This record gives sequence, structure tokens and C-alpha cells, in this order.
Amino acid sequence: GSSLEPEESSMEPPAVPEEEEEEEEEAVPLPVASGPVGCQLFGYVGIEAVLDQMKIKTMKTGFEFNIMVVGQSGLGKSTMVNTLFKSKVSRKSSQPGQEERIPKTVQLQSITHVIEEKGVKMKLTVTDTPGFGDQINNENCWDPIIKYINEQYERYLREEILITRKRKIPDTRVHGCVYFVPPTGHWLRPLDLEFMRRLSKIVNVVPVIAKADTLTLEERAEFKQRIQEDLKTHAISVYPQEDFDQDPEDRALNDRIREKIPFAVVGADQEHQVNGKQVLGRKTKWGIIEVENPAHCEFPLLRDLLIRSHLQDLKDITHNVHYESYRVRRLNESNRLG
Repeated sequence: GSSLEPEESSMEPPAVPEEEEEEEEEAVPLPVASGPVGCQLFGYVGIEAVLDQMKIKTMKTGFEFNIMVVGQSGLGKSTMVNTLFKSKVSRKSSQPGQEERIPKTVQLQSITHVIEEKGVKMKLTVTDTPGFGDQINNENCWDPIIKYINEQYERYLREEILITRKRKIPDTRVHGCVYFVPPTGHWLRPLDLEFMRRLSKIVNVVPVIAKADTLTLEERAEFKQRIQEDLKTHAISVYPQEDFDQDPEDRALNDRIREKIPFAVVGADQEHQVNGKQVLGRKTKWGIIEVENPAHCEFPLLRDLLIRSHLQDLKDITHNVHYESYRVRRLNESNRLG
């Protein structure tokens, strides 16, 4: 019982309070999964059926696609639109018999059609810009076009901010603007550069060389190279923009497209017989220029970009980038005024 007696030594480690033990246990790092863990299914679940559901719903409701064509008179804008959709959807086709007069100012005219193919309905709106670049003084001739595009954004924004919104907001926003460059064979004019510089910030601009059959293959290649250099020199970003590539596969595909832009196109809405087959083309004294033949022109590349491969991407970039920029700007203006 004396305090001077030595304490019994033990080989066991000293007791640690329960709180300290808990702290030490918490300090031990636990393995954390770096990403979503794959799960092995025992049998068929039917997850892939969601694709069929989306397809059925789209076929019932249809979808909207709005395209604008810009260029001087006589570059074949109406013919090109008819060739793209293989139907009479252009302004001139919808209003036959009217005398064509060059307007004193740019007048935008929109025509809406419902096109159906294999059960899929598309509400197509084609906006033409007669009078663009046709005057002696073309100063600020792009202003009505910019105003029209912003008006469609404003219309969508007003519907979107309502307390009781429509289940499906009508979409009149311009998803793609095809700009027709005259086949001069030299370089881009100041009008072309200024238009694409201003419009590429608010809409997807796709430049094309109109009536490319007026150029030889060598002239076409040189003209295309000069246009690409002009776009790079003036920092003009046309569609598809490099900044919006989602993954390496998209970037690889879009890089191949960017090498071909601007597309050298030829439009024709009449069929001719070639080697026993009916083909779209233009008949000349020297033969028939086949519109859908890649050896003759690059119309198939334009069609694939606008319809077969990038149509949904055009709509997504319009909504997530161009419209979003407009929406943020308008709401900031409203807050400052408030």
C-alpha cells in the first residue's frame, strides 16, 4: 500500500481514451471511387428502350428547324434551299408569278413549311434576305438581320420568363445562317468580313462559295484557301466553332469539316438522266454537273452538316451559347434599370 512501491509494468500498450480512438479511426483515409462504378446486370432490364421512347415522342410532336440564307441576288440562295430539302420551300417557290424587284433596303421574309419523311415531321422556317448587298452603298446593311435575330431571342425570352409558361415554347430562333460568298476567285470583300464578324457572335454562320461551277478546280482551291486565311486573320469563328467541341471524337470530326469550309456548292432542283439514273444537276453544253457528286461540288458536305450530322448540335449551340448570352445581357440590363 506504500506509494514508494514500484508499479507493475505491463507489456500491453497504454490505454487510450475512447474519443482518441475514434479520432484515430476517422483519420484513416478510406478508398474513394474515382468515377461511376459499373454494375453487372444479371439479365435484360430494358434501359435501351428509352431511345425508342424518345424517337416515338419526336415522331409524334415533330421538331423545329429555322435556317437563314444571306447573300446578294443571283447567287442561287432559293435554288440551294430547294436542293437541300428536295422540295419547293424557298421564298420564290412559295410565291410564283411575282415580279422580282430589288428592294431599296434589306427586307427579311420568312416562309414556314411542314416537311415529313418516314413519319418524322419537321417544321422548317426559311428566312431570306432580299436586298442584302445589292445597293451601291451597303453600309450597315446587316443591321436588319441582327435586329431580326435578336427579336427572335427576345420573343423566346418573354415566353420563358412568364409565371405560367407554355408546355412547349414556340422556337423561332435562327439555328443556322448560310452566308453565300460570290465566286470572285480573289478574296473576301470588306462586306463579307464585316457581316461574318458581327453575325458569328450571335448566330451559327456557315459560309459557302456560291455557284462554284463558275470556277475551275484550281481556282476553287486557291479561293477557299484565301478565305480560310482571311477568317483566321480577322479572328472570325464560323460554325463549327473550336471552342464548343465536346470531346476528342467531336473535335476530330469538326476538324475535318473546318478544313473544307467554306463549302463550294452548286444548287439545282431539276433531275437529269445520267447513266440510266435520275440525278439532280445542271445541264450545260459540256455535260451535266451532278449536285450530289463529291467530285463535282461539295453540296453533300453542306447537306450532311446542316441536316444529317449537326442539325441537333446547331440547335443546342443556339440555345446554350447564343441565346444564353442574349438572355444574360438582357437580364443584366433589366436589373440595372430596376
